[in-house]
Amino acid sequence: MLTLDEVRRIADLARIEVPEGEVAALQQQLNGIFGLIEQMRAVDTAGVEPMAHAIDLTQRLREDAVTEEDRHALYQEGAPQVEAGLYLVPKVIE
Repeated sequence: MLTLDEVRRIADLARIEVPEGEVAALQQQLNGIFGLIEQMRAVDTAGVEPMAHAIDLTQRLREDAVTEEDRHALYQEGAPQVEAGLYLVPKVIE
């Protein structure tokens, strides 16, 4: 479990300002979270397959087909500078 000094150090590293009167409450909350993590680590998961979702579903996918015409040239007509199908922009870092 975390000490009050460790909670202050964590808050400092995270750049979180915690008023001195709230450090003890934050300590209890963090220790509660770590307690839950320890409970979960104690569960025997040997033989349990990892899953992406609790319900075994497959996602319906649409056919991968082009649905719009190529407007690349049209969009580049209004560009100030274009070369080899690419937009040219001013250099901003020297």
